[in-house]
Amino acid sequence: MAIYITLTFLTLLPALRALFSEVQLNPGGASFRDSQFSDEAKVKLEQHFSRLQGTLAFWKREATRNSRFHYYCLCWTILSSCIMPFLTQAINPSDPASKWLLTIIAAHIALLLGFHRGLKIAERFKAFRHGESEFYDTYRRLLDSPQTFGPDEVTQLKKYFEEVEIIRRFVRNAETDSLPMVEDLQASSVAKQ
Repeated sequence: MAIYITLTFLTLLPALRALFSEVQLNPGGASFRDSQFSDEAKVKLEQHFSRLQGTLAFWKREATRNSRFHYYCLCWTILSSCIMPFLTQAINPSDPASKWLLTIIAAHIALLLGFHRGLKIAERFKAFRHGESEFYDTYRRLLDSPQTFGPDEVTQLKKYFEEVEIIRRFVRNAETDSLPMVEDLQASSVAKQ
Protein backbone atom coordinates (compact mmCIF):
# COMPACT_ATOMS: atom_id res chain seq x y z
CA MET A 1 0.00 0.00 0.00
CA ALA A 2 2.82 2.39 0.92
CA ILE A 3 4.64 1.61 -2.33
CA TYR A 4 1.52 2.24 -4.42
CA ILE A 5 0.72 5.54 -2.68
CA THR A 6 4.34 6.70 -2.91
CA LEU A 7 4.59 5.86 -6.61
CA THR A 8 1.29 7.58 -7.45
CA PHE A 9 2.39 10.70 -5.59
CA LEU A 10 5.89 10.80 -7.09
CA THR A 11 4.56 10.41 -10.61
CA LEU A 12 2.00 13.16 -9.93
CA LEU A 13 4.76 15.67 -9.13
CA PRO A 14 5.49 16.64 -12.79
CA ALA A 15 1.78 17.41 -13.27
CA LEU A 16 1.71 19.46 -10.05
CA ARG A 17 4.89 21.26 -11.07
CA ALA A 18 3.28 22.19 -14.41
CA LEU A 19 0.22 23.44 -12.55
CA PHE A 20 2.22 25.95 -10.52
CA SER A 21 5.03 26.93 -12.88
CA GLU A 22 5.25 29.35 -15.75
CA VAL A 23 6.38 28.40 -19.22
CA GLN A 24 8.58 30.33 -21.58
CA LEU A 25 8.09 30.48 -25.31
CA ASN A 26 10.90 28.87 -27.23
CA PRO A 27 13.07 31.37 -29.05
CA GLY A 28 12.13 31.35 -32.71
CA GLY A 29 14.31 31.56 -35.73
CA ALA A 30 14.15 34.34 -38.26
CA SER A 31 11.15 36.56 -37.62
CA PHE A 32 9.20 39.24 -39.44
CA ARG A 33 12.08 41.68 -38.92
CA ASP A 34 14.20 39.51 -41.23
CA SER A 35 11.45 38.96 -43.84
CA GLN A 36 10.96 40.36 -47.33
CA PHE A 37 7.95 42.49 -46.28
CA SER A 38 8.01 46.28 -46.43
CA ASP A 39 9.00 48.21 -43.31
CA GLU A 40 5.38 49.22 -42.66
CA ALA A 41 4.21 45.61 -42.93
CA LYS A 42 7.03 44.42 -40.68
CA VAL A 43 5.93 46.86 -37.98
CA LYS A 44 2.32 45.66 -38.23
CA LEU A 45 3.35 42.00 -38.11
CA GLU A 46 5.73 42.49 -35.18
CA GLN A 47 3.10 44.45 -33.23
CA HIS A 48 0.51 41.75 -33.94
CA PHE A 49 2.91 39.04 -32.78
CA SER A 50 3.84 40.95 -29.62
CA ARG A 51 0.14 41.23 -28.72
CA LEU A 52 -0.21 37.46 -29.19
CA GLN A 53 2.78 36.45 -27.06
CA GLY A 54 0.75 36.37 -23.84
CA THR A 55 -1.89 34.24 -25.54
CA LEU A 56 0.73 31.88 -26.95
CA ALA A 57 2.35 31.50 -23.52
CA PHE A 58 -1.09 30.75 -22.04
CA TRP A 59 -1.79 28.14 -24.72
CA LYS A 60 1.58 26.49 -24.14
CA ARG A 61 1.11 26.47 -20.36
CA GLU A 62 -2.37 24.98 -20.65
CA ALA A 63 -1.21 22.38 -23.18
CA THR A 64 1.65 21.40 -20.83
CA ARG A 65 -0.60 21.20 -17.77
CA ASN A 66 -3.26 19.17 -19.52
CA SER A 67 -0.78 16.86 -21.27
CA ARG A 68 1.02 15.95 -18.05
CA PHE A 69 -2.21 15.24 -16.17
CA HIS A 70 -3.61 13.39 -19.20
CA TYR A 71 -0.63 11.04 -19.36
CA TYR A 72 -0.63 10.61 -15.58
CA CYS A 73 -4.29 9.55 -15.70
CA LEU A 74 -3.75 7.35 -18.73
CA CYS A 75 -0.78 5.49 -17.27
CA TRP A 76 -2.27 4.94 -13.83
CA THR A 77 -5.74 3.91 -14.97
CA ILE A 78 -4.28 1.35 -17.37
CA LEU A 79 -1.70 0.04 -14.90
CA SER A 80 -4.10 -0.07 -11.95
CA SER A 81 -6.88 -1.66 -13.98
CA CYS A 82 -4.48 -4.36 -15.16
CA ILE A 83 -3.26 -5.27 -11.67
CA MET A 84 -6.70 -5.22 -9.99
CA PRO A 85 -7.81 -8.74 -11.12
CA PHE A 86 -4.56 -10.25 -9.88
CA LEU A 87 -4.71 -8.41 -6.57
CA THR A 88 -8.31 -9.49 -6.10
CA GLN A 89 -7.17 -13.12 -6.30
CA ALA A 90 -4.35 -12.52 -3.84
CA ILE A 91 -6.45 -10.72 -1.23
CA ASN A 92 -6.67 -12.23 2.24
CA PRO A 93 -10.23 -11.64 3.55
CA SER A 94 -9.00 -11.59 7.15
CA ASP A 95 -6.30 -8.98 6.45
CA PRO A 96 -7.65 -5.40 6.54
CA ALA A 97 -4.52 -4.03 4.83
CA SER A 98 -5.12 -6.06 1.68
CA LYS A 99 -8.74 -4.91 1.59
CA TRP A 100 -7.60 -1.30 1.98
CA LEU A 101 -5.11 -1.72 -0.86
CA LEU A 102 -7.90 -2.75 -3.24
CA THR A 103 -10.08 0.09 -1.97
CA ILE A 104 -7.30 2.66 -2.45
CA ILE A 105 -6.50 1.43 -5.96
CA ALA A 106 -10.18 1.38 -6.96
CA ALA A 107 -10.72 4.85 -5.48
CA HIS A 108 -7.62 6.14 -7.27
CA ILE A 109 -8.90 4.80 -10.61
CA ALA A 110 -12.34 6.30 -10.00
CA LEU A 111 -10.91 9.71 -9.06
CA LEU A 112 -8.61 9.77 -12.09
CA LEU A 113 -11.39 8.82 -14.48
CA GLY A 114 -13.75 11.33 -12.87
CA PHE A 115 -11.29 14.23 -13.00
CA HIS A 116 -10.07 13.31 -16.48
CA ARG A 117 -13.59 13.14 -17.88
CA GLY A 118 -15.12 15.94 -15.82
CA LEU A 119 -12.37 18.45 -16.51
CA LYS A 120 -12.13 17.33 -20.15
CA ILE A 121 -8.37 17.01 -19.88
CA ALA A 122 -7.83 15.20 -23.19
CA GLU A 123 -10.02 17.64 -25.14
CA ARG A 124 -8.34 20.69 -23.59
CA PHE A 125 -4.86 19.25 -24.21
CA LYS A 126 -5.73 18.61 -27.83
CA ALA A 127 -7.33 22.05 -28.35
CA PHE A 128 -4.49 24.08 -26.82
CA ARG A 129 -1.79 22.02 -28.51
CA HIS A 130 -3.63 22.15 -31.83
CA GLY A 131 -4.11 25.92 -31.58
CA GLU A 132 -0.47 26.50 -30.73
CA SER A 133 0.68 24.29 -33.59
CA GLU A 134 -1.76 25.83 -36.08
CA PHE A 135 -0.61 29.34 -35.20
CA TYR A 136 3.07 28.54 -35.67
CA ASP A 137 2.33 26.71 -38.93
CA THR A 138 0.48 29.80 -40.19
CA TYR A 139 3.30 32.07 -38.94
CA ARG A 140 5.95 29.98 -40.74
CA ARG A 141 3.85 29.78 -43.89
CA LEU A 142 3.63 33.59 -44.04
CA LEU A 143 7.40 33.85 -43.65
CA ASP A 144 8.29 31.02 -46.03
CA SER A 145 5.52 31.19 -48.65
CA PRO A 146 3.66 34.49 -48.40
CA GLN A 147 2.17 33.96 -51.88
CA THR A 148 -0.13 31.29 -50.38
CA PHE A 149 -1.96 34.15 -48.62
CA GLY A 150 -2.49 36.19 -51.78
CA PRO A 151 -0.80 37.96 -54.68
CA ASP A 152 0.22 41.17 -52.91
CA GLU A 153 1.42 42.27 -49.48
CA VAL A 154 -1.86 43.92 -48.41
CA THR A 155 -3.87 40.80 -49.24
CA GLN A 156 -1.29 38.57 -47.56
CA LEU A 157 -1.39 40.49 -44.29
CA LYS A 158 -5.19 40.68 -44.31
CA LYS A 159 -5.50 36.92 -44.93
CA TYR A 160 -2.86 36.14 -42.28
CA PHE A 161 -4.65 38.22 -39.63
CA GLU A 162 -7.96 36.54 -40.53
CA GLU A 163 -6.48 33.04 -40.23
CA VAL A 164 -4.90 33.85 -36.87
CA GLU A 165 -8.26 35.15 -35.64
CA ILE A 166 -9.95 31.89 -36.66
CA ILE A 167 -7.34 29.94 -34.70
CA ARG A 168 -7.85 32.17 -31.65
CA ARG A 169 -11.63 31.65 -31.80
CA PHE A 170 -11.20 27.89 -32.07
CA VAL A 171 -9.01 27.76 -28.97
CA ARG A 172 -11.24 30.21 -27.09
CA ASN A 173 -14.27 28.00 -27.80
CA ALA A 174 -12.37 24.96 -26.53
CA GLU A 175 -11.16 26.90 -23.50
CA THR A 176 -14.63 28.06 -22.52
CA ASP A 177 -16.17 24.74 -23.55
CA SER A 178 -18.73 26.44 -25.73
CA LEU A 179 -20.18 25.67 -29.08
CA PRO A 180 -18.80 27.56 -32.06
CA MET A 181 -20.67 30.71 -32.91
CA VAL A 182 -22.22 31.35 -36.32
CA GLU A 183 -19.45 33.85 -37.14
CA ASP A 184 -16.85 31.18 -36.39
CA LEU A 185 -18.46 28.71 -38.75
CA GLN A 186 -18.76 31.35 -41.47
CA ALA A 187 -15.16 32.41 -41.00
CA SER A 188 -14.06 28.78 -41.12
CA SER A 189 -15.91 28.12 -44.38
CA VAL A 190 -14.51 31.32 -45.94
CA ALA A 191 -10.98 30.34 -44.90
CA LYS A 192 -11.33 26.95 -46.55
CA GLN A 193 -12.32 28.59 -49.84
